[in-house]
Amino acid sequence: MKVLITGGAGFIGSNLARFFKQHDPQGEVRIIDDLSTGRRENLDGVDAQLVVGSILDYELLKTVTAGVDSVVHLAAIGSVPRSVAAPRPTHDANSTGTLNVLEAARELGVDHVVVASSSSVYGSNPSLPKSEFDWTRPMSPYAVSKQATEGYAIAYGFSYGMKTLACRFFNVFGPGQPADHDYAAVIPKFLDAALNDRALTVHGDGLQSRDFTFVQTVCTAIFEAATKKIHSADPVNLAFGTNTTLMELVELMKQQLNKDIAVEHVDPRVGDVRASQSDGVRIRELFPELQPVPLEEGLAQTISWFQSKQPG
Repeated sequence: MKVLITGGAGFIGSNLARFFKQHDPQGEVRIIDDLSTGRRENLDGVDAQLVVGSILDYELLKTVTAGVDSVVHLAAIGSVPRSVAAPRPTHDANSTGTLNVLEAARELGVDHVVVASSSSVYGSNPSLPKSEFDWTRPMSPYAVSKQATEGYAIAYGFSYGMKTLACRFFNVFGPGQPADHDYAAVIPKFLDAALNDRALTVHGDGLQSRDFTFVQTVCTAIFEAATKKIHSADPVNLAFGTNTTLMELVELMKQQLNKDIAVEHVDPRVGDVRASQSDGVRIRELFPELQPVPLEEGLAQTISWFQSKQPG
């Protein structure tokens, strides 16, 4: 099988590239990444073809798309706060970039595309757990761009008969997730602080909850989707119904690290969703054999990876 992973040098993309080669050693993995957030070293030891460039470069995008069996579109500017600070780059990369990916696939006859959406599209909808058929109300430019991402993918299915799958990611975490930038995700940010004896910064009361999903679970689902060309006329929550508050997460980290962790509460962030949890129904229908990695196990693997990167 030949697959193109956009954003394949990033956290999820590099894990996915490695997963593809482990489970299909004879397959071909192509990657396009502008390395704005992705890193070459994430692909160390992975037999993949990396093309450095942007999905906004349409002609370059077409050259790496030609001849593949499936496209997994992960390239994006992530982070709610980043989009609030600078909405236009988020729109360009996430919305226009997705249109480019789908149009290149259509033009070149690639009939299967998986795209990464986000649980942030639910926004101010207070219902828990969340079904794909609940209403959405984005609260940030990032969330809007992800709603455009999934909307374009689904529209290409209806308009052109393409097999598309829009996966709404829910707080994906795991080894390889960077902590060394202003917009780092909560688990790597917390672990980096805890391992370096700094107080954990919690925005608000810490009772906001998330449906944390281990990256291996995500890779397993996407690999199966690409190899079997699984598609859906509706978006799919790629999460399994867990509900963990940030303070519960801190307690779990204390147990696994076997150390006390200081917490500093600061003001809530603009655009942050209060609670996020999938009902897990559609994902189990589409991937009945997929068993998610429990939070405790995934966190232990993530801690081990972070500890391996500590100096000394």
